[in-house]
Amino acid sequence: MDTVTKDTGIIEIVQNHPEVMEVFAKYGLGCVGCMAAQFESISQGAAAHGIDVEALLADMNKCIVEHAKA
Repeated sequence: MDTVTKDTGIIEIVQNHPEVMEVFAKYGLGCVGCMAAQFESISQGAAAHGIDVEALLADMNKCIVEHAKA
């Protein structure tokens, strides 16, 4: 299981853990459709949208853990 960090690429995490799309949606981020997602990290994407990166990371990691248990 991967741990999402602020340096994880947006596309990388979406490809490896598509379940995090629900977390992106919760934060109002349409990252997959954004051209910048091809090269931005989670930290860069969060900063561009004024989102608390630590809260986003916590929710993503929680989502991945819960999905793995299912």
